[in-house]
Amino acid sequence: MSFFCQNDILMSRILHIGKYFPPFAGGIENFLADIMPIQTSQGEVVAAIVHNHRFSLKMKVQAEIWQQQTIYRVPSCGRLLYAPVSPQFPFWLNRVLHEFQPELLHLHLPNTSAFWALWQSEARYIPWVIHWHADVFSVLNKKLAIAYKAYRPFEQKLLAHAKNIIVTSPPYLTASTALDKWQYKCQVIPLGVNLEHMPTIETTNQWNSKGVRFLSVGRLSYYKGHEFLIRAMANIDKDKAQLIIVGKGEQYSDLNKLIKQLNLNDNVKLLGYCSDTELNALFASCDCFCLASLERTEAFGVVFLEAMRHNKPIIATDIPGSGVGWVVNDGGLLVKPQDVTALANALQKIINQPLLAANLAKRGQLRLNQLFDIKNVSAKISDLYQQVLNYG
Repeated sequence: MSFFCQNDILMSRILHIGKYFPPFAGGIENFLADIMPIQTSQGEVVAAIVHNHRFSLKMKVQAEIWQQQTIYRVPSCGRLLYAPVSPQFPFWLNRVLHEFQPELLHLHLPNTSAFWALWQSEARYIPWVIHWHADVFSVLNKKLAIAYKAYRPFEQKLLAHAKNIIVTSPPYLTASTALDKWQYKCQVIPLGVNLEHMPTIETTNQWNSKGVRFLSVGRLSYYKGHEFLIRAMANIDKDKAQLIIVGKGEQYSDLNKLIKQLNLNDNVKLLGYCSDTELNALFASCDCFCLASLERTEAFGVVFLEAMRHNKPIIATDIPGSGVGWVVNDGGLLVKPQDVTALANALQKIINQPLLAANLAKRGQLRLNQLFDIKNVSAKISDLYQQVLNYG
C-alpha cells in the first residue's frame, strides 16, 4: 500500500530531509514547519522525512499528515554529539523515495543521516538542493572539532553532488571554509517566519514583580553563552531586572549552581521546556530578548525573528563570521561574545532608556517585514527549485 495520495496537477514534488520537526523546539524545525505549508499553497507537493525526537527502539516509522504535508518520523535511539542515531534511516529513506517519487531533494544540513542519500541509487538520480544552516566545526567544543574530521569527507561529497546550496546570510557564506570550494553553487536566501500567523497570546505568571523583563530562549548548550548572560545579570541593578531562560540541555545543573552562587535566585529563572502557548506569552510579556551565543554554531538565529515579530528589542552577540549581527542589525544592541561587562552595559541601557528600547524594536520589526517574510523566502526557494528542475 502506498503512503502517498497521487495528484495529477502537481507543479513539483519536494522531499525535505531534516533532523527533527515540531514539537521538537529548534530554529531549523520551526522554519520547516513555517515553509512547508507555504510551499503547498504555491503549488508544490511537499513531504519531509525526519527523526523522531522521542527516542525508541521500536522499528515502526510514525507517519502523520500535518497541514496537508506528510511528515515521516523515523525511530532514533539517542544522540551522539548532537547527531541523531538512527540505524533505520536508510531503509525508510529508500521506502519514502520509492513511494513519494520526489523530483527534488531538499537536504537540511548539518545532519549525518542525510549522508545516506550518497548510497541510495534512487536518491543520486534526483537533483539535490542543500540548505546550509550551519558549519559543524567548533573552536570551543573539542569533541566536535575532532568528530568533524570524520564528518567532513561525507559533507564535501554531499556538497559536490548538490545542484545548488542555500546559505542563510552573506557573512556566513563569506566565512564558511566548508563552502570555499562550492561558492559558485551558493545562493543567499535568509530564513523567515510567517508574518500572517500571529498566535493568540495568553497571560503568563512566570514573571515576578521585578522591573524590566529579559527573555532568552535556546538549548542549554555550550555555544549559547547562558553563563555569560547570567554573570551579566549580577553586574546590573538587580532590583530593576529579571531574566527567564527557556530551554533544556546538558548545562542545566551548572547554570543552576551559578545562579545560586551569584545570589540571583530572585532574578534569574531556568524555565526548562515550555509549550508554544507559554513561549508566545513570554515573548509578548517580556521587555527585551537576549541571546549571548559564543561562536558560529549560532549561524542565524530564527528566534531573533520571533522577537522581532513580537516587537521586542534585542541584545545579541556580534559573532565574527556568523549571520547573527546581519539578522539583528539595527534592531538591537550587539556586543562582543564572552564579554560580561559589555552584556551588562547593554542590559542596563535597556533598563535606563525605554525610548531607545522602543526604537530598537521598531527598527527590528521593519527589518523583519523587509527581509524575513516566509512568503518571500519561499518564493525565492521555489524559483531556485525551478531553475534546478528546468536547467539542471
